[in-house]
Amino acid sequence: MKEYFKVTGYDNFIRDPKTNSIINTNMSNYKEYLIMKDIKSKEDQKVNLIEDEVINIKNDISEIKTLLKQLLKQ
Repeated sequence: MKEYFKVTGYDNFIRDPKTNSIINTNMSNYKEYLIMKDIKSKEDQKVNLIEDEVINIKNDISEIKTLLKQLLKQ
């Protein structure tokens, strides 16, 4: 079994001496982190979708402009 050390001044943190990483032992904080991470991921997906839609609209407008110019030349 691994031996961990308490982090001075933080009741919910321990240090893994092998990797020197700090581990949060407070499960409610961890669950909150996972929820926030999921929310952020969904927001990022939404932004990416909106960006894709804007690109498509710009392309459509460009195509319409090109067609209009061709019509005016006739």
